Amino acid sequence: MGLIVFLAIMLLVVFYVVGLYNGLVTARNSYKNAFAQIDVQLTRRHDLIPNLVETAKAYLAHEHGTLEAVIQARNAAVSGLALAKRNPGDPQAMQQLSESEDGLTQSLGRLFAVSESYPDLKANETIGQLTEELTSTENRVAFARQAYNDSVMTYNNRCEVFPGSFIAGSFGFSEARPLDIEDKTMREAPKVSFG
Repeated sequence: MGLIVFLAIMLLVVFYVVGLYNGLVTARNSYKNAFAQIDVQLTRRHDLIPNLVETAKAYLAHEHGTLEAVIQARNAAVSGLALAKRNPGDPQAMQQLSESEDGLTQSLGRLFAVSESYPDLKANETIGQLTEELTSTENRVAFARQAYNDSVMTYNNRCEVFPGSFIAGSFGFSEARPLDIEDKTMREAPKVSFG
């Protein structure tokens, strides 16, 4: 009788450990899926920017440095996203992504500020459509980032709370990093007005 009770207890412990492990895997997959949504929206953002710069070139011939800064910032953001895609949640990759996206937002802000001085550019229909799409994409990025950060928090809580912390440490689950944006301009969609 004692052996049966012992085996029953051991079986319950095994099921409990398997449940904790599966919960960690599920939470990790959830934040990786949430990052995939950020990837989609940031890729859309990055794809819109060359069209915006190309359209603005005709009007901003004297602002070559501003346009070049936007393209360089966009390229850095594309590289940051590629690194983060390889390992979503990795602290270094997420930091680089945050910094590169912040730089892109700042350079776009400078482009929009400079463009205010060019009435023909402000009246261009293509520019208006592109900036509207960009603003819409910024909103989608914000929602995707929130969903990702929520998923990371759930995963990290599972990794840090006992007894999950014991299981996480034993099976190599490491803490994921949320997508932190330091610059206030990235926390809010840019205000774009050409009319």
